[in-house]
Formats: sequence, structure tokens, C-alpha cells
Amino acid sequence: MDERSIAESMHACLNEVRRLDHDRFLSLQFAPAAKRPALIALYAFNAEIARVPEVVSEPMLGQIRLQWWRDTLEAMKRGEARGHEAAVALAATDDTAHWPVDEMVQLIDARERDLDDAPFETLSDLEIYAEGTSSRLMMLAAQAIAGPEARAASDAIKAAGIAYALTGLLRALPAHASQGRLYLPLDLLRSHDIDPHRIFAGEMSENLSRAIGEVAARARTLLAEARSYRVGRALVPALLPASACDRYLKIVTAPGFDPFRQSTEVPAFARQLRMAAKQLAGRF
Repeated sequence: MDERSIAESMHACLNEVRRLDHDRFLSLQFAPAAKRPALIALYAFNAEIARVPEVVSEPMLGQIRLQWWRDTLEAMKRGEARGHEAAVALAATDDTAHWPVDEMVQLIDARERDLDDAPFETLSDLEIYAEGTSSRLMMLAAQAIAGPEARAASDAIKAAGIAYALTGLLRALPAHASQGRLYLPLDLLRSHDIDPHRIFAGEMSENLSRAIGEVAARARTLLAEARSYRVGRALVPALLPASACDRYLKIVTAPGFDPFRQSTEVPAFARQLRMAAKQLAGRF
């Protein structure tokens, strides 16, 4: 790979992360400069596999795309860089990040669940999915920043990742509903007597508000658990996206909030300021 191709791929990846994963994009500025290229590559790779269900017309095509990424990661370790910007960026940063292919393949495997329209049965099932996707991504980012030191923070990373995923799924409820997908677990829908078809139709209700509140409460509990652990300052940038959860959860649980008609967006400068304060304090 020539330097120009790498630079162009890295620039494309940065733009992709800015567009598709803005919290992690904002967190990049708090990572050591030497580690940012690896994080950009990782987050762009994650954005690509996360959006597969949105860009394919049927699950089989999604499975083919995900298998391409598995094969590409294996090829990367043989010194081959395939023609996708994120693949080129991952290969270019492998010397410093030492990407653990097995763990990245597990991330792809977890994302394959997104191709199944069937809802999760229980909140515990949803948390297992969140751990396999969001927590694993945070761990990969932490390893890219601090190597083996990241393992010492595995409990905090697990809890923070699940909390961030649950928060994100609540925010994405309208988008997923418009695609015929639903991440609220069935036992929660049953306990609150919620008809999924009403959600797909974009109808808000008191019962749905209570269900959202229940998931939000679990996210807050996990966030508090994550923050109860001592995390090395070097690892904080990998967990900083979770610092945005408090504001997001406050929005989705506000009285009268309707996710189908109101936004959960928080101004970028407000998220940046919060990340800066957390980074300064060595917290997330």
C-alpha cells in the first residue's frame, strides 16, 4: 500500500465515522494522536458491519457481506489489503494495533443477529447481544490504545458497553421501527401489554413509555456499575462515548417524550464539553 492510498482511505474512514458514529468521532480527539488512526479504522469497520441490514435487500446478502469481512480480516494477517477504505485502514494500522482477528470476527458474528427480524425474548438476551457488539468494540478500542492493560478494565468496559448499547437502541427505536425491526424484548412488551404493530406504526403510548423507562433504568444501573470501577486514565478515551448516556437517557425518559416525533439529538459542543471534563477528571 502506498502512503497516498492509505491517507485517502483514512480520510474516507474519518468521514464515515463522523457521519455514522458521531459520539465515537468526538471521542477521537481525546485519544493519543499516535493511536487515533487505529481507532478511526476500527470505528469505520464497526460502522460498516453495523449498517449491513440497512443496505441489503435480504438477509442472505447481508450474510455474504459479513463473510466478506471475515475473509478480509484473515487476509489482512497474511499481508493482503482488500479494496475497501476500512479494510485498508485496518491493514495500515495492524503494526501498531495488532488487531486480534478472532475477537473482531466475534464482533462480526454478533452483528449477524441484526439480520434476524425476530425480537429478543428477554432483556438478558438483549444484554448478551449488547455485550457482543458494543462492549466488544469498546474492548478492541481499549486494546488499541493501551494493549494488555485493557484487560484489567474488562468489567467496567462490559458494563459501559451494554449501557451505551441499550441507550443507543432506545434512541434508534423510531428508525428501527420504520425498518420493521424491534429491539425491545418480548417479555417487556408482554408485561406492559404493548402490541409491536403499534410501534411499527409509530404510535406512542403510556405503556411504551414505561417500557422505555425500564430499559433506561437498566442502562443507568449499568452505567453506575461501570463508573464504580477504577479505570486507568489511558483507557478513558475508549469509554468516553458512554459519557453521553446520561443526557440521552434524560431525554428519552422525560415526561411526555414521544420518540416518533421528537429528537434525542444533543448538540455536538455539549457532548464535546462533557467528554473534555470527563477526560480531565480521568473518568467517563
